[in-house]
Amino acid sequence: MKISIIYLFLLLLVGLTGCELDNFEPPKSTFEGRLVYQGEPLLIQSANVAVANNSDFPVFLELWQKAYNNRSSIRIPIKQDGTFSSLLFDGDYKLIVPNGQGPFLWKRTAANTPDSLDIKIQGSKTMDIEVMPYYMLRNPKISNNARKITGTVSLEKVITDAANGKTVERVSLYVNKTQFVDAGNSLNKADLAGADIKDLANVTLTTGELPALVPSQGYVFARIGLKITGVEDMIYTPVQKITL
Repeated sequence: MKISIIYLFLLLLVGLTGCELDNFEPPKSTFEGRLVYQGEPLLIQSANVAVANNSDFPVFLELWQKAYNNRSSIRIPIKQDGTFSSLLFDGDYKLIVPNGQGPFLWKRTAANTPDSLDIKIQGSKTMDIEVMPYYMLRNPKISNNARKITGTVSLEKVITDAANGKTVERVSLYVNKTQFVDAGNSLNKADLAGADIKDLANVTLTTGELPALVPSQGYVFARIGLKITGVEDMIYTPVQKITL
């Protein structure tokens, strides 16, 4: 009898604990915005990673909630159009861009560590995060001729000082069946090494003939990407839909 009472007590305790978990309030405040340079969004690799490809983890921001003594961070991935969005609890946070993230420079402290921004979340919040890219891609044009895709672009070198400026490793034109198109998501591409670029203001690439698409469709998506020497993440032009 005594054992039965103890057993019933334990069942009741588990049930009450389950109810407490069910009543746990999820985060409801939306923190969203864009990664920008002078108000223009930086376009990067898609956070949509196909199975069995070599796509890198997308660029991300880190948030640390001050009330919890910075025990762990919240990672917020940047989408390919330069936007981000995350559900958070209200509170005070600090935002950083970790070392090695993004095709840009982030502010640093006197100790040469990533600087932080204080962010207060009290209800939903929208803001742009300003960064300094190594390069910007200007005036992209992409066209189709007999199922060969040609792209032209102008490269603007933004960071020019000797200490921080970097060279071009390559420029690539990527083509895919879906709007998720980049170095990790493509069915065809063309590459041009930085050493072979004669004029940064006039770069042209052409792919080989596109294979038959299965299932068949009368269009593809394309964009141009720039790989910067010594920088993992590429910067891209907007995605364009190309009629075949």
